Amino acid sequence: MILYGTNPIAWANDDDQTLGADIPTEQILSEARDIGFDGIENGHRWPQDDPEALRAFLGEYGLKYISGWHSLNLLVNDVETEKANIQPTLDKLKHNHCAVCIVAETSNSVQGLDVPVNDKPVLDAAGMTKFGADVEEIAQYCAAQGITLAYHHHMGTVVETPAEIDAFMAATGPATKMLFDAGHYYFGSNGQDPAPFLAKYADRVAHFHAKNVRPDVMKRVRGEGLTFMDGVRAGVFTVPGDPEGGVAFDPLLAQLKDAEYQGWLVIEAEQDPARRNPFEYQSLGLKTLRAAAVKAGLV
Repeated sequence: MILYGTNPIAWANDDDQTLGADIPTEQILSEARDIGFDGIENGHRWPQDDPEALRAFLGEYGLKYISGWHSLNLLVNDVETEKANIQPTLDKLKHNHCAVCIVAETSNSVQGLDVPVNDKPVLDAAGMTKFGADVEEIAQYCAAQGITLAYHHHMGTVVETPAEIDAFMAATGPATKMLFDAGHYYFGSNGQDPAPFLAKYADRVAHFHAKNVRPDVMKRVRGEGLTFMDGVRAGVFTVPGDPEGGVAFDPLLAQLKDAEYQGWLVIEAEQDPARRNPFEYQSLGLKTLRAAAVKAGLV
């Protein structure tokens, strides 16, 4: 089954909470519902510590809880500590009938820091091998509870570039799946077409983020040594269907079709809502994504 989702960062950003601070929470949820989304990912405005309160809160708007980002710190903690740290997230996901747990290593990420995104951390070969083995152990721990771990390759982290994604996927085992993010791949590869890369790993994709990128802003972020959040505020990310975007989504959904993908297609595209109206952009994104899914025969 294919379901369509969104993320509240289009309305109210998690990393820079001044973006969208004036937008009422009720507006976020009512607009997500009215646009036609089936569900929504986690956001800082939602109940965080009470799984039933979260279910009821989103249910008032007819929205399912999709999943949410969990920050791994495997490069500074041992695996047993990280198992304990992820358990409350798993409990929340199970209560809300979620299929995947979205994770990424954040112990040394520069994504929220005043550091150029070009200066992200890098693991050597031995470090990546050890990291991958540790992630696989966490993935097995999740799988034993009926949840699939979906690793999010992400700007500013140790798994950002195509070579790093390749090394990470080689270092992990069958329990570790991928959250394929079209925008982060495009940005992390400096503008390469994501489709050929997705074809390599489509059978290990457990979650899909339909994020687009404005190439001109991406080049400025790289060329001027800007931070990740500088790029967000400047509009580096956008939605499927935006003529300013560089990502073609038809080939990506065709790859998912070939891999018999079932799950969520999520428009996760943070922009400054004062400059780009979330209702208009999310509506465009969903219309484009649905058309691409139909064309690909995914639905």
